[in-house]
Amino acid sequence: MRTGVIAKKVGMTRLFQADGRHVPVTVLQLEDVQVIGRREMDKDGYTAVQLGAGTAKAKNVAKPQRVAFGKAEVEPKARVVEFRVAEDALLDVGAEISADHFVAGQMVDISGVTQGKGFAGAMKRWNFGGLRATHGVSLSHRSHGSTGNRQDPGRVFKNKKMAGHMGARNRTQQNLEIVRTDPIRGLLFVKGSVPGHKGSWLTVQDAIKLPRNENVPYPAGLLSKDQPVDESAIPEAGLVDDAAVHEIPALPSDAEVAAIAAEQEAGASADTNETTDAPAGEATPEGGASGDESKEG
Repeated sequence: MRTGVIAKKVGMTRLFQADGRHVPVTVLQLEDVQVIGRREMDKDGYTAVQLGAGTAKAKNVAKPQRVAFGKAEVEPKARVVEFRVAEDALLDVGAEISADHFVAGQMVDISGVTQGKGFAGAMKRWNFGGLRATHGVSLSHRSHGSTGNRQDPGRVFKNKKMAGHMGARNRTQQNLEIVRTDPIRGLLFVKGSVPGHKGSWLTVQDAIKLPRNENVPYPAGLLSKDQPVDESAIPEAGLVDDAAVHEIPALPSDAEVAAIAAEQEAGASADTNETTDAPAGEATPEGGASGDESKEG
């Protein structure tokens, strides 16, 4: 099990595939993601790495945290998260993780705090249908209706869906696809939407419900200042990486479409002939009698 990373949500845009299809993506940025601590089995009882991201002013950091950052010899971080890892995936303190930690085509789980919507009514918060817009309802069409029973039980049950604070909840979206990485700028391009507002901090980890991609670096994709980034391996700007391109199922050819249309027309004409050729006195598909018998009586 590898470590995850801390990323900042930049916003949404779209990338294009070679055939012209566009893919909506969310842009995540890795800002100075460094290892500031590690937990070992013999000393702590479990194995994990503590990561920090972003920058913070020393005056805004509590003294115990300043001491921890000083021991790790790293700058104060704006966000600190601990990730459980396997024993062979422990990283050295001070190591910096790059965007190459993930590869195009890989599935990840992204966790964050959803956008806060403030106080919301029951219809907006829980998708209720509201009351009738006819007789008997006056100026309360959007209310949530009854909330409890009679004297027994004489109270409202817990977790009743009512009006209240909407959003601002911890949420995890699973099995999101990485369609492109930019190690030079430290960017991840994730297909679809992720929780949180612009500028919020997120955690990105390997998908827990799927096997790990065989192309990802293990134990982690570390940033090496001595070795420059291979820019030739980076796809052109605005394009999806080839590893994340999915082919569209082949459409039927013109001959196949013509054959299907001819078959449908033949079936329709056969049904019409059966209806018109019904003998006298035999019941028609509409349930009535045909011929002169329908006039008798």
